[in-house]
Order: sequence, then structure tokens, then C-alpha cells
Amino acid sequence: MTEQRNLILAIVLSVGIILAFQYFYEIPRLHKAQQAEPGERAAQVEKPEADRPEAARPAPALTSEAIETRLIEQALREAPRLAIDNARLSGSLTLRGARIDDLLLDDYRETIDPDSARIRLLHPVGTARAYFAEFGWVAKDEGVKVPDAKTLWKVEGGPLRPGSEVVLSWDNGSGLRFEKRITLDENYMFTVRERVVNRSDRAVTLYPYGVVSRRGTPKTLGYYILHEGPIGALGERLQEIDYADLRDEGPVELESVGGWLGFTDKYWLVALVPEQKEHITATFRHFTNDGVDRYQTDYIGAPVTVAPGDEATATAHLFAGAKEVELLDHYEETLGIPLFDRAVDFGWFYFLTKPIFYILHTLYKWTGNYGVAILLMTLLVRLALFPLANKSYRAMSRMKQLQPEMAKIRERFEHDKARMNQELMELYKREKVNPMAGCLPIVVQIPVFFALYKVLFVNIEMRHAYFFGWIRDLSAPDPTTVFNLFGLLPWEPPAFLHIGALPLLMGLTMWLQQRLNPQPADPAQARVMMMLPVIFTFLFARFPAGLVLYWAWSNLLSIAQQWVIMRQVQKQPAKAG
Repeated sequence: MTEQRNLILAIVLSVGIILAFQYFYEIPRLHKAQQAEPGERAAQVEKPEADRPEAARPAPALTSEAIETRLIEQALREAPRLAIDNARLSGSLTLRGARIDDLLLDDYRETIDPDSARIRLLHPVGTARAYFAEFGWVAKDEGVKVPDAKTLWKVEGGPLRPGSEVVLSWDNGSGLRFEKRITLDENYMFTVRERVVNRSDRAVTLYPYGVVSRRGTPKTLGYYILHEGPIGALGERLQEIDYADLRDEGPVELESVGGWLGFTDKYWLVALVPEQKEHITATFRHFTNDGVDRYQTDYIGAPVTVAPGDEATATAHLFAGAKEVELLDHYEETLGIPLFDRAVDFGWFYFLTKPIFYILHTLYKWTGNYGVAILLMTLLVRLALFPLANKSYRAMSRMKQLQPEMAKIRERFEHDKARMNQELMELYKREKVNPMAGCLPIVVQIPVFFALYKVLFVNIEMRHAYFFGWIRDLSAPDPTTVFNLFGLLPWEPPAFLHIGALPLLMGLTMWLQQRLNPQPADPAQARVMMMLPVIFTFLFARFPAGLVLYWAWSNLLSIAQQWVIMRQVQKQPAKAG
């Protein structure tokens, strides 16, 4: 029957979206937690180079993180360094090779504990997870000596801070002098101005280049809805390449005018940004060194011929930091970097996801709390959908009023389904009730639900965002569980029993909302409907707390709106058949 089909449709749509999230979110997360990428395991156990005997045989009790820390400390002592410090970034670049290879993000910690370690973005060569960037020149003729990884640069100025310029210089001994003028803004953008002066007696042809190199296969979260790995905007198109695709299918080479390319993690980005008017050849590569994977994104610019007594320059930028949306938008506008905000994986619903982020972020600026911002944004969504929801709830209330008459029709034509449906349709037409109207709020909210899920999941602004009480991270599931009385009992239940207070509240609001809706005439369907709040409570328990907060608050607003409408409709008795 029509109204039963509508209920089934609503159930299928709701359960379908939740099960899809569970399949693409929770199952990959558990799987990734149980096993690391083969390349990462190799990177963790691989012995360092032979010229580092004190670090080559770490104590068996040391963890991979402790080993990496020890290797970093040793690598930082092996060559002279130039300090980097702008209050948001700290670290250094090595003067041997002029590589930016030691960066810590001062505003971000590993956990919600304010005393936990800062996020380390770049690692020097000689460590298990070496990750660095460099710029330079490639000579057309093999006989021309250009700087390489072993070149020891002279430095003028330092440390590298906003408002100051550092000059690195090197002379090849054959008439070519190379300079790097490096500046850093107050956030995450480096500017590198390359200059070569030709004091020899013959012309040389050079190609400017930029490289980001990454050793070992990083441990990705493995979510279908999130890209982590090589990324870029080249040829006015966003390029997202998986690590596995590079390993299996080989290098990817693209021609572009300007653009950008690098590596993205869930929250962090390291990207090369060449001059936006210059033609470049960009390449995504994979190598294997001693059984360890190494990935590289690089570009090479158009050739520059430097005549005797002349000089040439090339300018490039390096972004190395957190993917803060407003900051990416700022660089996109001021530096003309195309699609730079797409480093944040807003997904297919970009047109909806990014506006929702900005609404949330604006409300956060007003309130100082992302949880409160979610509550206010939910209210705005409900106001935007108010006419549609009003019409829907009125239709459902009229349907509830008509249930006795619908039951009589079913009894009268129990053995004549065609006639039963005909009489029901006549009843709907006579009473001006649309049985499909009850599904509209659910259908309309699904894109909003998914867009908010993406915002909570991928935007660093939501990372470790505090709400109130026990909800200290809106991007993580509710940490409590009813099965140990919310922490009163000294027992840690298995993951599938982590049903926190917020998911329980969401399940309760769903049950209350059900009580206001017309009940299915079929007892089997009624039992299924009764089970839905329990099923959704378990499914939502592993979702980000901010998403559960949105759904529970949306249910409460729906209950209030529906109750008022029902009171109004009850004063208007149904027409006699």
C-alpha cells in the first residue's frame, strides 16, 4: 500500500546512508588500525646507513617513534643548519643541499592533551620517514656544475622569520654563482627566489625545478571519502593520485601553465607552487631504494639561457603546513594559485560542503565554540526547510488522523488489493493529503547530513574542537559508554559496545519522533520501525560527536515543530468519507 511503501522508502534511504558511512568509514578504520602498509613496516624496521653506528642498532624495547626521534636528532647534527621560526612553524633547513627538511607545527598537537608532542611535518634525510622539499637548477649540458644534495651553501642572515630575507650562495668554481633568497610569511608559505650569475665566457642553459620527496609509504586512514597522497592542480584540473597507483602503474607526467603539486595528508599539505605564468612539466613518481618505497612530486620549468655577464632568476613558493580553509583561500586569491582550496577534500558536494563549513566557521567566530556553532547552524537549516517541513508534518498529522478510516478500507477490501488501493487514493485525494510528503524532510536532509559529515571529518578547524563536558573533540566519537556506566565501572568494553551519552540522546529523540508519526498498519513494519532507533544508536555511536549532536538537535527541533502542527491539525476533524 502507498503509505507503507513510503515508510519503507524512508527506512531504506535512512538506513542506506548510515550503512554506507559505516562501510566506508568504520570498517576501513578498523582494518587500517590492525595492519600497517607494507612499505611503512619496512620503513620502521629498515636499518639506517652504515655511517651511523650508534643509531643502527637501536634497543629492542624502543618503539618506531622513539627510533625516528633518535634518527632525527642525529640527522640534525650532521650539517650546519639555518633556524626557522615564525610562531606557527619551527625547525630548520640544512645548508648541505639547501633542503627544507625539519618542520614542526607549533599550533597543533598529536592528541587533545596540550602537553602532547607537536605535529612534525618534515623529516630530514637519514630518518625512516624522510620528507623534504628543495629547489634548484638542472643544466642542459652535463659539463656544467650545478648545486646538488652535497653542496654546502654559505648563509647571510637568519634565522628565517617573517619580515627578514635569508641569502644562500654557492660558487661552482667555473664562473657560475648561485643564490637562493628565501623568505617566510607569518603562516606556512615559503618564497624561494633563485638567481644565477654567469661570469664565465660561455652561455649556459638551465632549467629551474622543485621537488618534494617522501620516504616510505605513509599510513593513510584508508577512507573512500578522503584522498591522502600525491595531489595537485595542473592544467586547470585537480589531480588526486593514490600511492598504490604510482607503485602499480608508474609515473604520471602532466604539462601545465602554473598550478601546484605535492602531498596531502588528512590535515596537512606540502606543495610546490611554481610561477603561475610559467610552463612546467610536472611528474608524480615512485622509486624503491633498498626495498623501501619513495615517492616524489616534482616539476621542471622552461629552459633559461644565461649569456656571459648576464643573470637569470626563477621564483617559486612552498606551502608546508595545516590545510586551513581561510588561509588556502587567501593564498589562492593573493598568489593566483588555482584550486588551492581543493587540497581540503570537500568531495563531490563541494558546492554544499564548503558553504556549510563557512557558516559553521562564522558562527564559531561569534560563539567561540564549534558545538554551539553546530546547534545554531542546525537551527538555520531547520528555518530554511521550515516551509517544506511544515507541509510534510501537516500531511503526516492528517495521515495519522485518517488512520481509523484507512483501517476500515483495508478491512473492507482485504481480498481486493486493487480496489483497496483505489479507495485509499480516493481518500487521499478527497482529504488533500500527499502520502509522499512525509519522506521529503528525510530526502532533503541527506545531502546536508553528508556535507556536515565531510566538514567534521576533513576540516582541521574541527580537529580537537571542544564542546562541553565530556565532548572534548567534536571530530571524534563520544568517548563514553553506557556499558561501564559512563566510566564509573573499571571496565573498558569492546569497541562495538561504546554507546555514549550523546548517541543515546540521539536514539531517544528518534524514538520520540517516531511516536508522533503515523504508525504502519502492518505489524511487521511496525516492529521494524520500533527497532530503528536502537539500530541507529549503535551505528551513530562511532560517528563524530559533532554529527551526532547535529542529528539529535535536529530531531528535537523536528519534534517541537511536529507537536505544534499536530495540535493545530487535531482542531480540524477529518471529513466524513
